[in-house]
Amino acid sequence: MKHSLLLPLLLIAGWLIPLSSQATELNSNTEQEQNNTLKNITNTLKERITLQGYVQAAYTYDDAGNKKANSFELKRAILMARGKITDHWSCYFMYSFANTGKILEAYTEYHFLPELSVRLGQFKTAFTLENQLSPSTVELINIYSQATSYLAGYNSSDPLYGSNSGRDLGILFYGDLFHGLLNYNFAVMNGQGINKKDGNNFKDIVGKLTVHPLNWVTLGGSFVRGRGCAVTTSDVNPTLQAGDNYTRNRWSAGAIFAFKPIDLRTEYLEGRDGSVRSNGYYLTAAAHVLPKFDVILSYDYFNRNKVQDDKQTNYVAGVQWWFYPKCRLQIQYTYCDPHHGSHSNLLQTQVQVRF
Repeated sequence: MKHSLLLPLLLIAGWLIPLSSQATELNSNTEQEQNNTLKNITNTLKERITLQGYVQAAYTYDDAGNKKANSFELKRAILMARGKITDHWSCYFMYSFANTGKILEAYTEYHFLPELSVRLGQFKTAFTLENQLSPSTVELINIYSQATSYLAGYNSSDPLYGSNSGRDLGILFYGDLFHGLLNYNFAVMNGQGINKKDGNNFKDIVGKLTVHPLNWVTLGGSFVRGRGCAVTTSDVNPTLQAGDNYTRNRWSAGAIFAFKPIDLRTEYLEGRDGSVRSNGYYLTAAAHVLPKFDVILSYDYFNRNKVQDDKQTNYVAGVQWWFYPKCRLQIQYTYCDPHHGSHSNLLQTQVQVRF
């Protein structure tokens, strides 16, 4: 009886041992395949997705108005991601975490040729030289001039348009001509700002042309022609109510000079909102007096309403130290001189960390 049971057990064991060996080999192969797949995915992500970001933290003292105010603040916390779909097709995403979180940019673009690329989505309006610059590279802590901030809709200084970070939704055609001598931008946009549908049936036409006659010189002009839909009322334009459609046109002309010891940027801007006309200009200089150390000077004039003579001039002086690549410490003083009202003083310091 014992021998009759032993034979089947030996046969079963002889059959299970190879199966067990095959299962072990199969599990090993499956695990290796999973590891290879994970490695391929990781390598693909490294090759096709690029992440960048920066944080700007500041302290501000301001004696404008009846009260003196001082505060620490997180001015910007930005994350940017670019995805490479093919060699010619890509997508881009930018998100702001500071204050109330919001999507700043989200678009896809296709590069047909160096002379022609097409971008669709939400992105910076191609108006003025200054509005195209990143806050992480601009010399001033307040970023842009009064005229750029108002006419390009960067902040809430123009209540009719609102605070839209100088961006809008639409389609853009751009490219380089004559081996980079000439760069053009032509866009059709909502004219309502970021993260919003168009408020009317009119679209903005935006154009910008820049010329590089020399390596250290950039000359440029831009325009916006459209009809806005007022999001609220404005003291500068009291005849318009929220929801009203109005003529919203702008144009600018400027230059950037990149000398070795000094960088200069200057621009003249004009705008028309309904029957109200405005204009302004600025000159900003960065003198590289020591390695990684700059002296900053800026003259900034803007008249929001020529009839009311609602103008203000800001004089800025400061320094910045690039203590690590793309990271800097800034200290700036601004003397604000409005035509109506008393002058005021603004003292700011800011730390920027970028990766």
